[in-house]
Amino acid sequence: MKLPRRNFLHLAAGAAALPAMSCIARAQAYPSRPVRLIVPIAPGGAADITARLIGQWLSERLGQPFVIDNRPGGGSNIGTEAVVRAPADGYTLLMVGGYNAINATLYEKLNFDFIRDIAPVAGVIRASLVMVVNPSVPAKSVPEFIAYAKANPRKLNMASAGTGTVGHIAGELFKMMAGVDMVHLPYRGGGPAFNDLLGGQVQVMFPTTVGSIGYIKAGRLRALAVTTAMRSETLPDLPTMDSLLPGYEASVWYGIGAPKNTPAEIVAKLNTEVNAALADPKLKARLADVGGTVLAGSSADFGKLITDETEKWAKVIRAANIKAE
Repeated sequence: MKLPRRNFLHLAAGAAALPAMSCIARAQAYPSRPVRLIVPIAPGGAADITARLIGQWLSERLGQPFVIDNRPGGGSNIGTEAVVRAPADGYTLLMVGGYNAINATLYEKLNFDFIRDIAPVAGVIRASLVMVVNPSVPAKSVPEFIAYAKANPRKLNMASAGTGTVGHIAGELFKMMAGVDMVHLPYRGGGPAFNDLLGGQVQVMFPTTVGSIGYIKAGRLRALAVTTAMRSETLPDLPTMDSLLPGYEASVWYGIGAPKNTPAEIVAKLNTEVNAALADPKLKARLADVGGTVLAGSSADFGKLITDETEKWAKVIRAANIKAE
């Protein structure tokens, strides 16, 4: 049967519109069942708390549970690989963090390429670290500390929650930029590191603001500077490290990622909903309790942050010759 030209063109146009309509329908229907948000870090930390806050908001907003699934181990690599291997359907997501940017260089043999295999969805939060010293250290400011450290090479111990953690790498960046030589002492977690810092066995540390603020306010630790480019709302009187050591910046940040090839319309919908969450005054206030500010923006914005942080920390890790434990 030969179709009139006008009818043929209508049919062709309708057929061309079908893929776009199916994409729209898929985005509108998502999610139709529970979504897993894998946190590759143990429960109780900032990554876990952030995931639970955003997960609860998304559950209420989208009408399906966003189930938090903690998969710690391998410095976050076990949980990350679980998402890399998951179906790219939007029902398995990853709580992305600075640990992923660091691990891309820290670990020489990974079964995945993070930037290639995880699609950025949306940023959630960015928080500062804070440079703290035991009160026995005579320095009252960063310039005084640098002078003291230069006068006492390798006599100061720098604690961290473990080799390759954000606090460790931030400390190594400080050593490089300030030209000081301190001994790094890695601990198995922040708790033991804080214990020795409070006891004076180590002299300096770069922990999260939320983890150290109680000790700072109680006068048990002396804070010298925050590590972000902007001042901290939690510690507004502290200077930024950048104002004292130009070009220095280090922060803790978290966002959401998905397996590569996750449909673009699902990524876009999640990004829209996460940004709506970050505009909610109640959620912003709760995230502020974790010590951070919201990290709103497009998926491309979040992807650029991941790429920039990966490149930045790669230089530090290679220059300091840091190896995974």
